[in-house]
Amino acid sequence: MVLPLHRRRAVLGLVLLGLAGGGLARFAGLPALTHGAWDGPSALVAAIVAMDLVAGLRRRTLGVDVIALFAILVALILGHHLAAIIIAAMVAGGTALEEFAEARARRELAALVSRTPRIAHRLDGSMIADVEVEAARPGDLLLVKPGEIVPVDGVVCGEPATLDESALTGEPIAVERIDRAPVRSGTLNAGRAFRLRATASAEHSTYAAIVRLVEAAERDRPRMVRLADRFALGFLGFTLSLCGLAWGLTGNPVRALAVLVVATPCPLILAAPVALVCGVSRAARRGVIIKGASALERLARTRIALFDKTGTLTTGTPRVTHVEAVDGFEPDDVLQCAASLEQASQHGVAGAIIAAARALNAPLTAPFEVEEVPGGGLSGKVGARRVLVGSAGLLAAAGLTPPSGGAIARMAQAAAAAAWVVFDGRLAGTVLLTDPIRPEASRALRALRSAGLQRLVMVSGDRPTAVEEIGTLLGLDAVHADLSPAEKIAVVQSERVHGPTLMIGDGTNDAPALAAADIGIAMGARGAAAAAEAADAVLMVDRLDRIPELVTIARRARAIALQSIAAGMGLSVLAMGVAALGYLPPVAGALLQEAIDVAVILNALRALSGSELPRPLADRTAVHRLVREHERLRALLERMRRAAEHMNRQSETPLDDLRAINAELATLLLPHQQAEERTLYPALAERLGGRDPLGAMSRMHEEIAREARYFSTLVDGMSPTTASLSEAQEVRRLLQVLDALLALHLAAEEELISNVEDLPSRP
Repeated sequence: MVLPLHRRRAVLGLVLLGLAGGGLARFAGLPALTHGAWDGPSALVAAIVAMDLVAGLRRRTLGVDVIALFAILVALILGHHLAAIIIAAMVAGGTALEEFAEARARRELAALVSRTPRIAHRLDGSMIADVEVEAARPGDLLLVKPGEIVPVDGVVCGEPATLDESALTGEPIAVERIDRAPVRSGTLNAGRAFRLRATASAEHSTYAAIVRLVEAAERDRPRMVRLADRFALGFLGFTLSLCGLAWGLTGNPVRALAVLVVATPCPLILAAPVALVCGVSRAARRGVIIKGASALERLARTRIALFDKTGTLTTGTPRVTHVEAVDGFEPDDVLQCAASLEQASQHGVAGAIIAAARALNAPLTAPFEVEEVPGGGLSGKVGARRVLVGSAGLLAAAGLTPPSGGAIARMAQAAAAAAWVVFDGRLAGTVLLTDPIRPEASRALRALRSAGLQRLVMVSGDRPTAVEEIGTLLGLDAVHADLSPAEKIAVVQSERVHGPTLMIGDGTNDAPALAAADIGIAMGARGAAAAAEAADAVLMVDRLDRIPELVTIARRARAIALQSIAAGMGLSVLAMGVAALGYLPPVAGALLQEAIDVAVILNALRALSGSELPRPLADRTAVHRLVREHERLRALLERMRRAAEHMNRQSETPLDDLRAINAELATLLLPHQQAEERTLYPALAERLGGRDPLGAMSRMHEEIAREARYFSTLVDGMSPTTASLSEAQEVRRLLQVLDALLALHLAAEEELISNVEDLPSRP
């Protein structure tokens, strides 16, 4: 019924009041009052349905509610007053049931919209002015108070901020953003007040984009729903034919009424949209915003997945892996000068080089006379030196040629990227970088294959060596390198011969391919706005493992929709046959049909539930502690690697560094492992199931502890004057063994815990 919500509820209340009042009048033996109480609300509902049908005919559509209209009118004409009021209650109640189901299905989307910030606190000197969020502009300094929603995208200015991003990402663990770290609108300030420097207006901020996606989802009508409308019209013809046949063969018009009463296409009309919208809402709960139910329905049918490389399969954050110096120069000096110069650049590689130098506690000096060569690198002075840092092309422009042979050339060729460093016209060395594969990438790709995707392909604009290496490590079916945006579109179209395609990317150059695929998914947490606008779904959390979850949600929602349609229509057709044979009177048929409608809607609502993850660990303190201590252990690994490299290059033993490492092994590593064995591992084993799911991890704990104690014994007994060459070699070996064991253990442990917990993503 096309009426305002409060009027629809009033009509339902009136019908129920008439049904109850007529029942009391019948019990009191007042037939005239009974018929009036039942016929009045029935006629009102019939009139409303008739007006809806006329409005539909003006739009050249015929609604299937005409069956309900015929049923009420025939019941009134034949004097089946109780059947008429029950049909009227079924129509009014069906509308209310649809509203309930739609509201339940869209709950997560509605919650996102309801959190839209309205006010921003703008700082002007020592004054705070409350302004409409639309008035905030890039460059404004804003104050975000405790418990408030961040109004616009920006960067932290000053003291760090503690943020709850669960509404956008689904990740329950609060995160800390330090000075100048980016912050997205729509996140909750879970700590004290902090200052935010706006980088975008409200209209162009993250949360506004989410609201636009939700509005698109609200307007969407999926292909399955449009097909259901067509089937519903065919069902109308079948119903009228069966009514005429039952009446004509028996001469009893009540048979026709009984068929009309149980003939409703509600499973067709309601089941598909409710199930698919449930899937959209469930995806939003997991940090994925889908532009509509039709996108979810298309996703459920995909068979081929194509991935961009940088920022999608890899972290997109370069990391220094090694510094190689040529004869006559020291690696630490090469890194320190390169990082000092790179302070003048905003490039991602510059940030990685600076971070590596700061990890060494290397003092950086301010560069001057800096010139940036786009796509090439930097030139400038650091102290008394003229320093160049950049690509092989930059060296060629300066009249220098990188080594074509030897270890340094081979290492540069094998690395994902190499920044060559020149001091005063002489090649000093190279800083080798990598773009690490996402920790969850392998798990996500395995899950996609388990979900039914038949082919996984990478399309990248990067050089073939880097692309092929990652393709081999991840077990992809095909890789394509050195692609332009137009060539990416061509690959997407050629892959369509294997089945419907899914494209995942994050950059502006991925936007055309995202639009060309049957369904595009943008890595929206850090990706480009153009990619998010072109895609059909946006990941608001920077995690690749959400994609197999999304595919599973889509396929389950589509399966439930089809199941509801088949079961509901099957039961309705069966009831129509029984009614046509005279074994189902009109009143009983009306009650049966209402039960079928309720069952179909409740079944469709099952698409809201599911188990993307097993029950999370109850001890949240243990999870938070694990995340913090793993970061500290990775920092310890870096110190161990640097100490081992120093021992490789120098003849003396860095005893102070070794003792500091030994102390941290004793105070951090061993207590960490003991706490895991006591609290975390028993709870995790219970969730994972099986005979001894963490036996291998405990065995690794034992081996790490054994090697750490051996290391401690050697270091405690060493002195600068008595340390022998064999002792130094054994200590260096132990550093390398502990490095390998601990790095593998941390990765394996996080992989297991990720089966039950959403650990924060890390670069």
